[in-house]
Amino acid sequence: MYPRSLVTTVVALGVAAVAMSGVPAVGQAPRPGGVLNVTQREDSPQGFAIHETSTISTVWPAMPCLSNLVIFDPLKQQESAESVVGELAEKWAWQDGNRSLVLSLRKNVKWHDGQPFTSKDVKFTFDMVRGAPDAGKLRINPRKGWYENVEAIEAPDPHTVVFRLKRPQPSLLLMLASGYSPVYAAHVPPAQYRTTCVGTGPFKVKEWRKGEFIDYVKNPDYFIEGRPYLDGMRYVVIKERGTRVAALQAGQVDVSFPGDMSPTSGEQLKNAVPGIVVRPTHENVNNNIIMNMKKPPFDNAKVRLAVSHAIDRRALTTAVHQGGGVVGAAMAPKPHGVWGLPEKELLALPGYGTDPAEEKEKARRILRDLGFTPQNPLRVEMATRAIAIYVDMASFVINELKQVGIEATLKQVETAQWHAMATRGDYQIGANLTGIGPDDPDANFYENYVCGSPRNYSFYCSEQVEKMIEQQSAELDPAKRMRMVWDIQKRLEQDAARPMLNWRLDHFTTWPKVKNLVPHQSLYNWGRMQEVWLDR
Repeated sequence: MYPRSLVTTVVALGVAAVAMSGVPAVGQAPRPGGVLNVTQREDSPQGFAIHETSTISTVWPAMPCLSNLVIFDPLKQQESAESVVGELAEKWAWQDGNRSLVLSLRKNVKWHDGQPFTSKDVKFTFDMVRGAPDAGKLRINPRKGWYENVEAIEAPDPHTVVFRLKRPQPSLLLMLASGYSPVYAAHVPPAQYRTTCVGTGPFKVKEWRKGEFIDYVKNPDYFIEGRPYLDGMRYVVIKERGTRVAALQAGQVDVSFPGDMSPTSGEQLKNAVPGIVVRPTHENVNNNIIMNMKKPPFDNAKVRLAVSHAIDRRALTTAVHQGGGVVGAAMAPKPHGVWGLPEKELLALPGYGTDPAEEKEKARRILRDLGFTPQNPLRVEMATRAIAIYVDMASFVINELKQVGIEATLKQVETAQWHAMATRGDYQIGANLTGIGPDDPDANFYENYVCGSPRNYSFYCSEQVEKMIEQQSAELDPAKRMRMVWDIQKRLEQDAARPMLNWRLDHFTTWPKVKNLVPHQSLYNWGRMQEVWLDR
């Protein structure tokens, strides 16, 4: 879970990962050339502004333009500290008792507009994301909490950057490796990334025709020799789910959209096109219920617990997701993630028992004690994002709530308004999907559960839980940290902070000609595309 040493230098490029060193992958020799047609579920809501987004609909089409300091090895499905490799950073070291992360940067890297990349760009980016005084401002800053522990960022020379921490935080490296953590150009206004992209990535934006496609061309000045293999890519916007599947079956697009394919859809495509490649994979995305604790009735923890007891998580997985999900609490369950609760402890939590009738009766008793009956039901408005995978879940949840005496009406919210609406708290209760960048507690807890975080949509705030989060973050012993993370997850469910329903599984599908596109356990971290090639 952690680097082999938190004190000594971690050698990256050319040693830690063959994939990022310019050496071809083992097996069939990659062939350069060709244009990859990629499925896009909707128009990119925030353009290329990854630091202002909370959706794969932006991260997926924007990653090819940008680069990180470090990244998860694109050719390894399982992500961990051991699979972190250098990108703009060649090597790094923990110093000062694990309170300083020193990164040595590549030389002779250019932005797409020809300007040189330096440590100034790194400092500019992460001072902005952490909300430092005198730094640039983001319109919305979903991951500010990831960097609350960063006390200062220093750029002592053009090719060295230092993250000074208030306390040890082994998770910092994994958060920097997420697709959510690119480096922006200091000479480009952050708002410009909403409409175009100046990056250092393997591909340059050629054209964005809104509502239709994003076209990329190969970056001839990319800093890894021999990459990328592709001449270009086109991200094709296909809004209707059935049409996306039909386009993939017809060969009009070469790959599915991450998180889009159920087991049934994958099986149907396999039957129609026997050579097509279907890869079951975890998404690191959970289905959950957000309840606005600033407004009645969900300021009452008993009402929130009644909601949690009412929903049959296993039936949701079977009926709505055709088996494409697994039940878990705030961290993804094993074997898909590292930090999930053991089954015995999970089953003891509100709503997680294996007898749905018993769970629903607990919900009815709670509501009766609060004065709600079939003759006097609790009436609420259920908000959800106007995307099929959200609406499917919300419709199921509404039916479950009705069985215990909660009458919910459905309100669909367009993607462009969904995250902003949730951040403002302009809702009562919502059926929500939450994606976690890397499989690490800090990335999840600081983003979704600490007081005041922009993505803490329920406005849950517990000083005790926040102290527990702080303690686990600083713990260097993996076994001790694991037990602490389990305790936090149990407390979150007991408080019904954001009841988890299940963790989603994707059946990522590609035509057989697509090579080296390896789906990871988190769909947010593998969209760079520099290793992908076409066997034409």
